[in-house]
Amino acid sequence: MQLIRLKEVTALTSLSRSSIYKFISEGRFPKSVSLGDRAVAWIKEEIEEWIEARIAERDER
Repeated sequence: MQLIRLKEVTALTSLSRSSIYKFISEGRFPKSVSLGDRAVAWIKEEIEEWIEARIAERDER
């Protein structure tokens, strides 16, 4: 399991920081993991699964 920071999440998803946090608040994006007082990260596998799900939704149409 690998944790990745926001910069890599934005690079992987091509989403902006504000879009990521908006989707999290809507329950449409994996939640972050707290690393301390001011640091968060995401589980890379969860981000990859989220991307794969977007591709699967596209292919269903």
